[in-house]
Amino acid sequence: MSVQQPWAFAIARGGKSVSNQDFPAAYRGPLLIHASMRVDLKACDSPLIRAAGWDPRDPLATIGAIIAVADLDDVCSAAVRGGACDCGPWAARGRHHWHLTGVRPLPRPIVAVGRTDLWQPTPSLLNEVNTMFATASLNSAS
Repeated sequence: MSVQQPWAFAIARGGKSVSNQDFPAAYRGPLLIHASMRVDLKACDSPLIRAAGWDPRDPLATIGAIIAVADLDDVCSAAVRGGACDCGPWAARGRHHWHLTGVRPLPRPIVAVGRTDLWQPTPSLLNEVNTMFATASLNSAS
C-alpha cells in the first residue's frame, strides 16, 4: 500500500499502528509499505509525527520506495458510520482504520512505483524484499 510521507515513516519507525483509509479491505496479511511520491508537509509538524522520531535524513524518510513490511490484521469501520472506536491516537475520524502489526522496516529502501489503492507487487519486487531480509538476518547472525 502506498502512504504519503511522513506517515509511511511513522509506520516503519515510529509505532504508527493504524493507517487511515477511505475504503475498507477484506484482505488480511502482509503488506509492503510504500512511501509515495507525495509528502504531507503539514503533517511534518504534527506532535504525533515528531513523537514518532520523524527525521528527513533517515533513509526510510525517502519517497517513491518500499520502506517496510507490515501485517494487516484488522479493519475498524465504526468511525465511518459515525460510531465510536478505540483505535488510538493515530485513528482519524470518519475513516476506515487499518490495524497494522508486525512492522519490519527494510534495511534500506527499494525504489518502486506504487498506486493509490491496494496493489499486487511484482514477483521480482517481492523477491528483492525477501532477499534483503534474508541477507540482513545472515549478517546479524555472523
